[in-house]
Amino acid sequence: MPFILGTAGHIDHGKTALVKALTGINCDRLEEEKKRGITIELGFAWMDLPDGQRLGIVDVPGHERFVKNMVAGAAGMDLVMLVVAADEGIMPQTREHLDICSLLGIHDGFVVLTKCDLVEKDWLSMVQEDVASFLKGTFLEGAPILPVSSLTGEGLDRVRSHIAAKAHALRQKARSDIFRLPVDRVFSLRGFGTIVTGTIISGRVRKDSDALLMPRGLATHIRTLQRHETPTEEAHAGERCAANLQGLEVGDIRRGDVLCLPGTLFPSQRWIVDLHCLADSPMILHNRTELHFHHGTLETQARILFFDRQQLKPGETALCEIRFDEALPAVFNDHCVLRSASPLRAVAGAVVLSPLPPSMSSKDGKRDRNLSLLQDLARIASASGEDNDVLLCDKVLALRESDLASFAVLRVATGLGQKRLEKALQILASSHRAICCDRENRAYIGADAFAALADQAFARAHELHEKSPLMEGFARSALAAGWTRALAPKLVTRVVDSLVAEGKLIASGDILKLPGRGMELDERQTRLGASMLAIYEKAYLTPPNLKDVQESLRSSEKETISICKVLVSRGELVKLREGLYYSRQAFEEVLTKVSAWFEGHDDLTLADMKTLFGLSRKYLISLLEYLDQEKITVRIGDKRQFRSH
Repeated sequence: MPFILGTAGHIDHGKTALVKALTGINCDRLEEEKKRGITIELGFAWMDLPDGQRLGIVDVPGHERFVKNMVAGAAGMDLVMLVVAADEGIMPQTREHLDICSLLGIHDGFVVLTKCDLVEKDWLSMVQEDVASFLKGTFLEGAPILPVSSLTGEGLDRVRSHIAAKAHALRQKARSDIFRLPVDRVFSLRGFGTIVTGTIISGRVRKDSDALLMPRGLATHIRTLQRHETPTEEAHAGERCAANLQGLEVGDIRRGDVLCLPGTLFPSQRWIVDLHCLADSPMILHNRTELHFHHGTLETQARILFFDRQQLKPGETALCEIRFDEALPAVFNDHCVLRSASPLRAVAGAVVLSPLPPSMSSKDGKRDRNLSLLQDLARIASASGEDNDVLLCDKVLALRESDLASFAVLRVATGLGQKRLEKALQILASSHRAICCDRENRAYIGADAFAALADQAFARAHELHEKSPLMEGFARSALAAGWTRALAPKLVTRVVDSLVAEGKLIASGDILKLPGRGMELDERQTRLGASMLAIYEKAYLTPPNLKDVQESLRSSEKETISICKVLVSRGELVKLREGLYYSRQAFEEVLTKVSAWFEGHDDLTLADMKTLFGLSRKYLISLLEYLDQEKITVRIGDKRQFRSH
């Protein structure tokens, strides 16, 4: 299993010398590092284990001025090698580095006491006791403390054996399978072009893949890949990797950028986190404080906003919103470090609970509900195993409410691998706790949110009927306009279809209506309708245009048309064309005479209609076209033939 071993410890405690003694590789590559004898930038090495596995090693700087580089290196560690010089013992950066490792979720490691050749045995024993005491209550409590001398080689074989044993026994982290490579170094190589390096913290990637550099979404193509200076077709989580990028210059890329595959990460200017202030923090964290924020290899400024307090004291934990100047990508359960500017040291750690958070405004009435869901997510984040996968998905969907979540978004919001996520969603869907509304994007919504949308749509349908009682129904678009806000179109369609399937709405093409509801007239409109019907019955086969009827009734055009629609729906009027109506009795006489005509004739012409009814062309042509439209007759040239039924 690929994994990364990282160093940690105070400046000049022999971290780089130890790595060189173990691997033969000098991690200090900068001229200034060699000149000053201290590590400034991250260093990288590897060692081959007895089982043939090649272990990646990240060597971090120990000086307090370069702790930001240490955090960048620690972000990809699986196992930490805490280095303490036997002639000095525990020092300030020993403490801070251990705090940072803990805040980043590193839970395994061991201690190496370097420079043992410089101290007496009694002193060495005393330092070992001091270190063991210092480690109590930390994740390294009870860890082996291995004395070595990088100069004489004493103890190195024991360290190598311990690393090999750890590599064999180390359990694989429960990682997301979204490919992410936080960039810790970028340079150009003659004949190749731009190259970025980093530790793959999740997922895997193949060469010749299209990729993006987030958060700016810079498109690129991965020409080639290397692991430990060896070309490879594919690189995996837990491995150091160099990627040769096409289409980008060195100046386009910065440390902290994340190399990923298209459509897999979604930056946001707000994250909601579970924030823990270190017990030995030199400061109280006040609401709206701006701090140095470290995530992966990124260092940026961020502001913290509490929901239920004005300050966070050392040792306390609280939900918190983190705000950035630019949108940044994260995945559920990512670990972050916050450092103060003065004094310059780590003061808190954060676990990402919602990288794409809902509104947390106190004005929308949902803040308490969302905070409760986020507390549930915090408990799930601190647990492990697949038992919580279904609960995690359920809470994430509940937090998103009516915001349809695609499979890609759910991978980010839950941090689950694809197979585990698919299984959890299948369980939720089969138990009717989640609904898939977009099969193409595998987008889901929680059942409660879906039911709430259906209730809103049903209420909107009642509202439309009350608002326009003369309308037979309403268009789907009219229903959607009143309650969908910015809902996904496929979600709207699924909600409406569910109401139709349940019989709560009746659909006729694009027109919807409530069962038992149709066009209804009030008392005044009923009187107008009766007067209108009387006009058409009196005119019989030569009815007036609707405009003349409107003027006769002294009603508005809109009201007249609406009343006509009601009379047509009741079968009391027949609409031949726009503005021309017949009473039911008049049209039935036309139909009777036409049917009788075809009993003795094969065809019907305009002249024949003139003979039958003695009407003008205005009426005759409209009648013939209506008979064609209703499939009573069929036109062949200038003649009509009777359709057989």
